[in-house]
Parts: sequence; structure tokens; C-alpha cells
Amino acid sequence: MTSMSVAKKRRPRRRGALVGLFFIAPFLSVFLFATVLPLVYSLGLSLFQERMIGGVTFVGLDNYARQLADPSFWEAVGRVTLFVAIQMPVMMGLALLAALALDSARLHAPALFRLGIFLPYAVPGVVATLLWGYIYGPKFGLVGNLNDLLGWSLPDPLSGALILPAISNIGLWLYMGYNMLVFYAALRVIPSDLYEAATLDGAGAWRIIFSIKLPAIWPAVIVAATFSVIGGFQLFNEPNILRSLAPNVISTDFTPNMYAYTLSFAGGQYNAAAAVALIMGVITGVVAFLVQRRGFRRDI
Repeated sequence: MTSMSVAKKRRPRRRGALVGLFFIAPFLSVFLFATVLPLVYSLGLSLFQERMIGGVTFVGLDNYARQLADPSFWEAVGRVTLFVAIQMPVMMGLALLAALALDSARLHAPALFRLGIFLPYAVPGVVATLLWGYIYGPKFGLVGNLNDLLGWSLPDPLSGALILPAISNIGLWLYMGYNMLVFYAALRVIPSDLYEAATLDGAGAWRIIFSIKLPAIWPAVIVAATFSVIGGFQLFNEPNILRSLAPNVISTDFTPNMYAYTLSFAGGQYNAAAAVALIMGVITGVVAFLVQRRGFRRDI
């Protein structure tokens, strides 16, 4: 085979590679500028420290060591871990029940049911938090009005004992409909032959759910749970907005993101805030990986 023929064969490959790069260039450019470069910049920022004497100084991993030794940081991590442990199982369970109810074809007005659960997802998170903050208000909101009108003594949702369930309820109201649609879409692609075969074998509705439907949509459940874990560890909007209603309960370091925000914008410690953000990125990635690995191992 001559060198000319080899060169002719390589040209179509190069052309195909260039065409492929052309199509993925928009994604790569956005990914580079919105994800890779900020991560590299944060990593570089976390390795320096601005001092009164000497200015910006390279300190290596000193910022990481200081934050890892700070009890406030670990208290914030503990809160979001408890938040995820409360919210994720409840959200996944309720979304799954709603999806199974829709798939059963026994609901009256299923479109209205689906819209009613999904509609809160269209509400911005800040607006939803303001709405629920008004409902939770013991003096001016729905809880306070019910206490005054009916003479009840309902517990304060913004108290220290109930603040995490109250925040979890906001997230549940916002995102349950999204997860429901994910599960419902996975249920709709299950081959009908499986249902027919199970019915011929004498399987009832519950048997079909546990032997066919749940195993078939388990990968979708794991993916939704992973995103729920990631969102939970990024908790910021809800406690930050509710802080004005419960300043004695929600501190400036209530969650790791609030802790980093306070370090950066209130304390001017941008290097320490970058270290906190990267530490939380690693923690979140590890937990999400463990959830996926555990879930897919069970699926296998």
C-alpha cells in the first residue's frame, strides 16, 4: 500500500473528527468557561492567603487544614447530611407512589393530578421559600392565624427543633413533581408483554409492582436520588431567606454554602471560602458516588 493511498484514507477520518468537534464545540466552550476554568481558579485561590503584612502569600494546603479543623464547618456539614437523610427518602418514596398511581390508570382526572404535583416545580426556589416562610410565621402567617382563630397551640415550624423538617418540606414541595415525572417516564417504557405474562401467571397488582415495575425503574430511582443528594449538599437559598424570620435559629454558618458565603462576602476571606467550596465539592462527589455504586450494585 503506497503512502498516497494511506493519506487518502486518513482524510475522511480527519474530516469526520473535525465535523464531530464542530458539533460538540458549543458544549465544550460552555463547559470550559463555566466549569473547568472556575474550578481551576478556585483551586489556585485556595492555595493563597491575603495577609496584613506581606500581601498575598502562597500557603499551600493551610486554608484546607484550617477549615477542616473548624467545628463550625463540621456542624454545617452535619446539618446538611441530616437534611439529605430526612428529605431524600421521603421525596423518593412520595414521588414513586405518585408515579405508580399515575401508571395504574385508576385515577380520576390523571392529567389534573399530574399537573397539580408538578406545578410547584415551575415556581422559583426563592419565591417558594418566601411563600412557605409566610405560611410558617407564628405571628403573622398561617400558623399564627390558626392559633389565634381556633385557639390552638401549633408548634413553631421555625423553631430549632423543626427548622430542618420545615426546610425539607419546601424542597419536597418544589421537587417531588419533577422526580414523579422521571419515574413515570421510566414506567411508561416498560414493555407491556411483561405485564401480560405476569397476569397469565396469576400475579396481582402488588406482585407486578414489586417484581416488574420497581426493578425496571431502579436505575431512574438511583439517578434521581443522586441528584437529590447533590442538591441537598448545595443547600443555600431556603435557609438564607428564612434566616430573616428566624435569626436566632439559622446562623450565618447554618450550611456549608452559607458558611462559604459568609467567609467570602462578609469576612473578605475569599481564599478560605474557595477551600470550603472545594472541600464540599469533594464530599458531595464522594457521597453521590457511594449512592450510585450502592444502588447500581443492588440493581445488578
